Amino acid sequence: MTFLERIQEVMSGERPAMPFAGLVGYRVTVLEAGRARVELDAGEQHANPMGTVHGGALCAIADTAMGLAYGATLEEGEEFATLELKINFLRAVQRATLIAEAAVVQRGRSIGMTECTITDEGGRLIAKATSTCMTRRGARALENGA
Repeated sequence: MTFLERIQEVMSGERPAMPFAGLVGYRVTVLEAGRARVELDAGEQHANPMGTVHGGALCAIADTAMGLAYGATLEEGEEFATLELKINFLRAVQRATLIAEAAVVQRGRSIGMTECTITDEGGRLIAKATSTCMTRRGARALENGA
């Protein structure tokens, strides 16, 4: 079974949700090869000491969206790891429906790059992120349960 097929089963309710999704409160609303959308109804439970959404919550939904977009390009027997993640916070927000839309920019045999834009429900830009991912395959990937 591919990564995409496993996550589609989560989205349809055939598999349990990812535990971290429940902890943070996000939901996956779109997933296809090379593209994903994650949404979060951000509120006081996501606040930092200044009362705005914690950068870690923004990073979590960006990382999830980018990982899902990249993972959805994998074939059976492949897995991936994020090597690097960078995020720019552009606007503070207290309460909003945050939308993280990610796409694969480049998918090489071993290394790929993804990008993500986080907006609020009004389309205002909140953050931009990029990540570098490494694809693993064969016995190394299967050792980790891919």
